[in-house]
Amino acid sequence: MKQLLFLVFLLFSFLGIAQHQDKVDFIRAEVSIQPIPEEKQIKGAVTYEFDVLKDVDSVFLDAKNMEFSSVRLEGKKIRYSNDGKIISIKNRFKKGRTYSLELIYSCIPKQAIYFLGWDDTIQSNEQIWTQGQGKYTSHWLPSFDDMEEKVEFDLTVVTKSDLTVIANGEYFYTSTTRNSENDEWHFDMLKPMSSYLLAFAMGDYKKQESKSASGIALENYYYSQDSLKVEPTYRHTKEIFDFLENEIGVAYPWQNYKQVPVRDFLYAGMENTGTTIFSDQYVIDSTAFVDKNYVNVNAHEMAHQWFGNLVTEKDGNHHWLHEGFATYYAYLTEQYLFGDDHFYWKLYETLIQLQDQVDRRKGQSLLDPKASSLTFYEKGAWALFMLNDEIGDIAFKKGIKSYLEKYQFKNVTVDDFLEEMELASGKNLSGFREEWLENKNLPFEDSKNQLAENSSSIKLLSDMEAELKTAQSDDIDYQKYWDASNSIHLKKHLLKNHEGSMLFDGMKKALESDTIPIRQALLEATPFDDFLPKEHLLGLLEDNSYVTKEIALFNLWQGYPEDRAKYLKKTKDVVGLPNKNVRLMWLTLAMLTDGFKSLKTKEYFDELSGYTNPEYSFEIRQGAFFYLKEAFGFNERSLPNLVKATGHHSWQFRKFTRNVLDELLKDADYKPRLEKLSKELNFEETRYLISKLKE
Repeated sequence: MKQLLFLVFLLFSFLGIAQHQDKVDFIRAEVSIQPIPEEKQIKGAVTYEFDVLKDVDSVFLDAKNMEFSSVRLEGKKIRYSNDGKIISIKNRFKKGRTYSLELIYSCIPKQAIYFLGWDDTIQSNEQIWTQGQGKYTSHWLPSFDDMEEKVEFDLTVVTKSDLTVIANGEYFYTSTTRNSENDEWHFDMLKPMSSYLLAFAMGDYKKQESKSASGIALENYYYSQDSLKVEPTYRHTKEIFDFLENEIGVAYPWQNYKQVPVRDFLYAGMENTGTTIFSDQYVIDSTAFVDKNYVNVNAHEMAHQWFGNLVTEKDGNHHWLHEGFATYYAYLTEQYLFGDDHFYWKLYETLIQLQDQVDRRKGQSLLDPKASSLTFYEKGAWALFMLNDEIGDIAFKKGIKSYLEKYQFKNVTVDDFLEEMELASGKNLSGFREEWLENKNLPFEDSKNQLAENSSSIKLLSDMEAELKTAQSDDIDYQKYWDASNSIHLKKHLLKNHEGSMLFDGMKKALESDTIPIRQALLEATPFDDFLPKEHLLGLLEDNSYVTKEIALFNLWQGYPEDRAKYLKKTKDVVGLPNKNVRLMWLTLAMLTDGFKSLKTKEYFDELSGYTNPEYSFEIRQGAFFYLKEAFGFNERSLPNLVKATGHHSWQFRKFTRNVLDELLKDADYKPRLEKLSKELNFEETRYLISKLKE
């Protein structure tokens, strides 16, 4: 009986937490925080103003692992309870009144805020940044995991004076207390947003400023040492902004738009309101632009300022309204910048991925809150592409405009969106809903035919595939299809999927092409000893692409060993992409080359091992760990770095290093070394290692 009563109590407690927000409306928040990076701690204060819509006896805020030194209602101490997840304030709150609630607190967040650089030797490497998507801002600020509670957040960040702070809203001044080493950075928001979109970043930054055609301030931040990378990194940013504002048909809803790169970010980017934080692996020079640029991520996160930030899903059942829309409008932006062929081939490639998912019986509905990113992003974009085709461009734009204006600063469902599109088009969209949103599969052939109607190069591909079906063998005239189109994407497809059947003339044309992606596709698809002689590969070492240089160097080193020193001398100063792809390979090949600068072998090994240190991005560290594992093994410097990395906040990197460690534990030589490290390093650094040793 006691257990039953306890469960009933928990149920009503949960319902109270979930439902009290329809009785209380939080309007505004004055937030002040001071990060203590050496302790990975936050000291903060927040004052909320809220209206009471119905009489209630308590209000709740999500607050993870926080200690409160003061809780005051209308300036007076008030009763509260804190269970480590939620703070509950008890009082008779009267309908029609506005209250002020002040909380002073401290916490050591387990996630959502990341302190980088205070435990390494590079003073200019210090950063703090947040990532609140999901329900995580409540790890550093008493706030609301529920996306339906929208608040106008004004934020003050106190930090030491040599760091720049970037946050949501209009920065209006920095104040310095006399005889203090700290600055106070103040940011003002004018419109409400969900808590997960509140964000800040701080570090050693400078900024590039411009204005959109509509007069919105655009601020592009960069590290002090990266001034020459600003243009290629942020290339097309103003064009992207102006295009989206015009294409969407609704004015940009926030005061300004900022973008700031950070190290070891969890994703490609995050669309915090007016303040996109993104991975500094997209901070590139002009040579890297063709290999890996920021354009798509730039457009995707910017589109979220409308789809996700201005109009926000009610819950995960409607997540398509965020990611599918941002993906689709990013593709439209690329169509505007790079042309129709780029757009339709991107859709073709994602259609193939989606059908592969269906073929593996892993197809998913867009209304499934647990669907994969492939479903939400790519199937979501496809659904909008087909909806636009079904109702026409005029009705589509009219419906989008009406949807955003009607629900601005509110929360929505898929039904809300479809209702606006039906009103705009005069069409019943129940068939669209069933086919594209509810269906776990997708109309593959109809979709492919739709692409062929819009793209002459995809029509050629379709004709070629039809010919292959009726041919007795794979022996058809691929050269005919190569010569019939100037499409880079069709030629890449032919090289990657049919290189074994391509005529010599076609391969030669690919090699002699002035288009880097075609030469890259040739390098990736063609075994060097089948077609690519040494002289051609040597020429590709000069290509204006770090990916081409990397592949060509490896093929030359492996296939023509007599001149290995020559290839290495030719590429000794090439670093490559932000992950140092060429440099890491170069160091490895230099050490494996007999007689090549043998006196420098230790220097090269120390450099490669050094890249495993935490002061470098996890992408660089992962590359260094890979080459050490494959070629040389781990020394007294890199092995502890590997153990520590198994607790890294990036799940991709953490998974990689744990897999490497698992393999080393099976090695009789490494296991005693790892057992010794488990006793020398602290518990947090060795948590995963200890768990494996106990197995």
